[in-house]
Amino acid sequence: MERLKSAVPAELQRAVGEGSAADLQATTSRLLSFFDSLPLFHEVMRELTDPELALCRKDKGRAVELKGQGNACFSRREFAEALRFYSQALRHVPINSDGMDMNLESVIYVNRASTMHKLGLFKESLRDCDRAITISPNYSKAWYRKGMVKASLKNYASAVHDLNSALRMEVTSLGKGNIERELNSILQKHENFDEVETSNCDSKDAYLPLEGQPHKVIIESVSTPDKGRGMASTDDIPPASLIHVEDPLAAIIMKCFRETHCHFCFSEAPADVVFCPSCTIPIYCSKRCQEQAVGDISCNQDSHLEYNDHAKSLAKLSITSTSCKSPSSKLFAEHRHECGGTHWAAVLPADIVLAGRIMARDIEKRMLSGKSVAISGPNLDLVHHYDQQSPANKLESQIYAIVLLLCLQNHYRSDLLWTEDSLSQLVLLIFQIKINSIAIVRMESIDGGPELTVHRGVSSGEGANMCSLEQVRVAQAIYVSGSLFNHSCQPNVHAYFLSRALIVRSTEFIKSGSPVEISYGPQAGEMHLPERQKSLQENYYFSCQCSSCSELNLSDLVMNSFCCPQSNCLGAISEAAYYRTSENFVHVSLGGSYVCKLSLPDVSKVGKDMEKVARTLFGNSGVSLNIDPGCCMNCRSQIDVPSAVATSQKEASKIDRLKEITLLHKALIPEALQSLKQLKKLRHPYSKALTQAEDTIAEAFAKVGDQEQAQKHCEASIQILEKLYQPKHIAIAHELIKLVSILLSMGDRASAAAAFARAEAILSLYYGSHMEKILAYLGAPNRAVRGESTRAC
Repeated sequence: MERLKSAVPAELQRAVGEGSAADLQATTSRLLSFFDSLPLFHEVMRELTDPELALCRKDKGRAVELKGQGNACFSRREFAEALRFYSQALRHVPINSDGMDMNLESVIYVNRASTMHKLGLFKESLRDCDRAITISPNYSKAWYRKGMVKASLKNYASAVHDLNSALRMEVTSLGKGNIERELNSILQKHENFDEVETSNCDSKDAYLPLEGQPHKVIIESVSTPDKGRGMASTDDIPPASLIHVEDPLAAIIMKCFRETHCHFCFSEAPADVVFCPSCTIPIYCSKRCQEQAVGDISCNQDSHLEYNDHAKSLAKLSITSTSCKSPSSKLFAEHRHECGGTHWAAVLPADIVLAGRIMARDIEKRMLSGKSVAISGPNLDLVHHYDQQSPANKLESQIYAIVLLLCLQNHYRSDLLWTEDSLSQLVLLIFQIKINSIAIVRMESIDGGPELTVHRGVSSGEGANMCSLEQVRVAQAIYVSGSLFNHSCQPNVHAYFLSRALIVRSTEFIKSGSPVEISYGPQAGEMHLPERQKSLQENYYFSCQCSSCSELNLSDLVMNSFCCPQSNCLGAISEAAYYRTSENFVHVSLGGSYVCKLSLPDVSKVGKDMEKVARTLFGNSGVSLNIDPGCCMNCRSQIDVPSAVATSQKEASKIDRLKEITLLHKALIPEALQSLKQLKKLRHPYSKALTQAEDTIAEAFAKVGDQEQAQKHCEASIQILEKLYQPKHIAIAHELIKLVSILLSMGDRASAAAAFARAEAILSLYYGSHMEKILAYLGAPNRAVRGESTRAC
């Protein structure tokens, strides 16, 4: 889009940049008129929408080529590479009504099934066999491979049934002889073994039920003078209560996860991914997710619908098909309007494609109801903050709105009309998405998976990985009701996701009538007060006034602070300036910029730690007081802040290098310990820099096999986290799970069980009955602390 932006005359750019939401109709009309006379614009639109230039269309020749490469890898026993080639072949194979490509598709499915069988991926292999049989019911090789996989799973009775089916369908004498030999071999085994039942059902195909709701809670939308519209409880809410469940209005996967996660449910894609029948863009974890996103396309149907009746056929297919409706929500086939091979949905930014999905949903709803199909953006009743946007953002959004509108019109053809107001409404929708979209996250292991979580029966010298996780943003979505929850830097509810569904659960007792608030990202203990305020202002255009941002608290005093040079003083030294007024308010500024005004908590109600680190702020009530950057909040001793910052960053970077080394040698750790020693001379004992350093060194010791030292530093990290967060915060639970993996490696099952029980109690507050589904990695340590085999998956 840079080419289009640079082509807009300066005067028109200025008019767009200086315009308000009230001027949108005029500025978008002017911009559209300019582009209509610009050959470059028509060239760009042709590149995005012309079927002849489509980069994402199916290609039988490419599919055959990739299948051949897979066959070559299989012959060389390079099964992982063969799997990759067969999957790409399936991505490109077209679905036509002549039956020829159907046979090609079933052959590739069987080839991929054979490869996965070799790799020990039995359930995935069975699913591919079933897909091949669905396409070609009389394909003997599909039945044969299915029988052989079941034999590997010791499901001999079912294997015999499938091999007999293969034998009946096989037409060559050589093939029949091979099947008969396998049958005889299995029949001998079947006489000597008990039957082991197996299932090839795809657990990913089933919707995750929201069972085990601990408390039925009613919340309502309210309006307050401070925060405007938000959510509040109409009754007392116990901890761990499930209070809100919502499917998205529309959702889109992040570009960086397109090849690794399902484009519908956003779970990690299995080895046997399935693809869109009409283009090469999305991947899905199952047939069900595919049908939810694309619609129910049978193998006998030409995936390229005729354009003259395209929109009506599409709407009937994608809306009325029972297979693309969720039991719990009304879904439409969100990918269908992006399909057919044109690649605009692959190259435009995710939030623009998401806007297109919301528009398509509204368009197809109107088509089904018989109303005129005019683009008139859905009324989402969400804030857009258009007037606060930068001139560059305003211009970019208007260009994208014009491009998106024409892409949609190209798809729906003559069935789609648009008014003078269509573009302005689409621009506002784009900003509503930017402000209100919620990131769908997944908890993923960063240490190699559950198998590395515990090491059974190893000595402390053999080494083990700590169980480390990270929260990954895999998609973004619009949840209309979910957007009504206000933000707090110390939220009383936790938001997480089952498939696409947003789940909100209370993490503490909420009194009737109290606000119910989630975190938009910034949290006390995780981010310092100035960083939180800056992030929320830049992304959501408000200054937070939650309890953590309106009252002085321990976390913000210490997390980025330095220690006092006096060895017997626990006072915190900050980079920020604190000015206490005679009315006992504290004004905070950083680098000469004003941050916020905080109330001073009652000295009789603050914890002892608060008094120990900032005694000066609580003394001589009613007297104004100024604490400059670099000045101890207890004894007024001073340090050179710029020097302390530079040195601490240097030492922390030396410790962080341990994370980058895959094969860590024990000889590298002493230097990191020296850096930790220097860091402790500079940073406050409760600072975030120290807890991160302790955690990194604990992981390093775990890798080289010194579990006693790993335990020591992991426990030190937990002790600091307990100062930065409230006692039952999820950050502490994740660190406790790391400690569990270390203790198990040491053979200390009793201590590991105690640590696991504490972590489990915290995590159950955040996830309730869904804990095991969301945090699958807990299975291995849970079985280990109970003395069960970790292989009992």
